[in-house]
Amino acid sequence: MNIDKDECIRCDNALTVDLEEWFHICGAEIRGEGSLEWRVRRNLDRLLAELEAHGVRATFFVLGAVARELPELVPAIASAGHEIASHGFSHTLVTALEPAAFRDEVQRTRDILAQQSGRSPIGFRAPQWSLSRARTPWAFEILVEEGVRYDASCTPLPFIGDRSGPRSPFRMSINGKSLWEVPPLVTPTPLGNLPTGGGWGFRFFPLALIERTMRICNEQGVPAVLYLHPRELDPDGPRLRLPLFREFVAYGPRTDVMERLRPLLGRFRFTTLGNLVEQWDSA
Repeated sequence: MNIDKDECIRCDNALTVDLEEWFHICGAEIRGEGSLEWRVRRNLDRLLAELEAHGVRATFFVLGAVARELPELVPAIASAGHEIASHGFSHTLVTALEPAAFRDEVQRTRDILAQQSGRSPIGFRAPQWSLSRARTPWAFEILVEEGVRYDASCTPLPFIGDRSGPRSPFRMSINGKSLWEVPPLVTPTPLGNLPTGGGWGFRFFPLALIERTMRICNEQGVPAVLYLHPRELDPDGPRLRLPLFREFVAYGPRTDVMERLRPLLGRFRFTTLGNLVEQWDSA
């Protein structure tokens, strides 16, 4: 069934992209990193063309190491009207960093992204959802001190997040400053939340389930936040050698994320997370 975008619930959603390479897998041992093929540019070009065709603006959480290696990417993304946000520098779990090292990652990435895009990023997402109020409360303090206005690092999922955590955006007050926390889309079930908003779950669960979850969120006035990685547009691309279960979690099925994404871009409204934060702050 074709659904015109004008028929959808008039609520803005957000598409987010973790701009990293296929070999940026937390904790994975990489041999001969200097000889690995960089494929992010070709996947990014395809994604940007699709977003332009649908008139959609997205938020790109850019890894500082990628911006340094391929300095043409951030200007191309920004000139297309998309938001540039921070994904840290080295793709290291926040839980593996001391506060000083985490601050250095935030600052280094902010500086390179500001130089390349002309604006300092106001958003942050930690690699592998590795930031939480229980395990790394100090990281939130560093983020607000460094000018971050929203974080998108906490997910209401077991093992990698807080299964009982909020499923909707909420505001935290940290040392008198405001920080919005924006979780990704999940589908609640009696057995727990399903990772339908991105990663392997976005390509594994039925599209009808994802769309129904988005519509329920929108009916409640809550934005559905989707996320993807450029490698998910490259199903035949290389993968690190990992144990089978971990490989599936890191890479997901060998299917093209565009098959799922394209229908949703046509049926739902999207804006950047930065624009959503502006709306919430002015409400």
